[in-house]
Parts: sequence; structure tokens; C-alpha cells
Amino acid sequence: MFELIKIGNESVNDVVECRSEARTILDEYYSVQFFLNEKGPGYLFKLRNISSNAPCILVKQDSSVLKELEVGDILDMEYNQPESLGGKLFKTQIASKNSHDRYTGHSIVELSIIDNQNE
Repeated sequence: MFELIKIGNESVNDVVECRSEARTILDEYYSVQFFLNEKGPGYLFKLRNISSNAPCILVKQDSSVLKELEVGDILDMEYNQPESLGGKLFKTQIASKNSHDRYTGHSIVELSIIDNQNE
């Protein structure tokens, strides 16, 4: 018989499932594009495989976009494939914002896809 191990509030099965979803997104999509508001500029970031459980973007700590993004914000983000002109729109939540030792002067912003708006 197997024992279910808990990590925080998540079971091991939940963590494995989350990681496999993140890997699928990172395997299929290269970048993410979004707007913070209708009149503001658009932002384009390369998706990164830095976090073990979520796709991430790397953002300069002194950038205006990092100051405006808040953990819990939900944005419509377009995920782009490497050689594609169009992308797929996903409702995405900002899961975390943390500075990173390896990338001095930058923060890692973890993304959590809520749903696919193309389906």
C-alpha cells in the first residue's frame, strides 16, 4: 500500500501533475505577451524553465511592469510558439514574484494558467 505524502497543502500527486503541466507549456510555447491595461504598452517575455512547478518570466527589478504586476493578478496572456505568427490566449494568474540570486537585478515571476480562452 502506498502512503500519500503531503508537501505544504499539496499532495505529491498534485505537485507531479502541476510540474507536468508546466513542462507541457514550456515544451509547446516560447514566449508570452500581455497588456496591463487597454491603453498601455504591450509586454513580451521569453518563457523560462527556472521554477520547478510553473512557467516563469524573468523581469528587471527596476522595470515598471514588475511594479505593476501583483501576486494574484489575473491577465489575458498570449502564449506564442517558437515559429508561429499567432498564439493561444490563456487566462493567467501571477503566482509569485521573487528576486533570484542567479539573475542579479531581476525577479522571477511565476505564471499559473487558469484556462484556455480559445476553447
